[in-house]
Amino acid sequence: MSLQRIRTKDHAGALLLIALGAGVALWGRTYRVGSLTEMGAGYIPFVIGVLLIAVGILVGITAKAPPAIIPNLPGPKKAQRGIDARGAFCIVGSIASFVILGTYGGMVPASFACVFIAAMGDRSNSLRDALLLAGVLTLAGFLIFSWALKLSLAPFSWG
Repeated sequence: MSLQRIRTKDHAGALLLIALGAGVALWGRTYRVGSLTEMGAGYIPFVIGVLLIAVGILVGITAKAPPAIIPNLPGPKKAQRGIDARGAFCIVGSIASFVILGTYGGMVPASFACVFIAAMGDRSNSLRDALLLAGVLTLAGFLIFSWALKLSLAPFSWG
């Protein structure tokens, strides 16, 4: 894989994020947006769309130009790598666990399982690191949504 292709992928990803963010923001504007203190149905989609646009711009700006490449030089070649099956499985598994446990188990088990499974998709994370990350983020989410924002989310719901 050439560096030029990597650069193209970064810029293509940035454009995709910007386009997706613009679509979500425009879709959110079709509902009442409201204000920060009185949020309407379109507030969260609009904010998420704007954040996607901002992330897309940052990805596009930070994409580096490839250095000058002199073709046909002898030397070691990097092995081509395909899709990392572990990472892909963990991403899909974390989303599925959040949906299933969020429906049948409540916010705490759904959040913990989602973060833990996603963290295990990174080969550099140890079991201890994934458990610690999942525990801290679950506690933070519980405190933010239940205590600080006073949202009536069931921390545990069996059935």
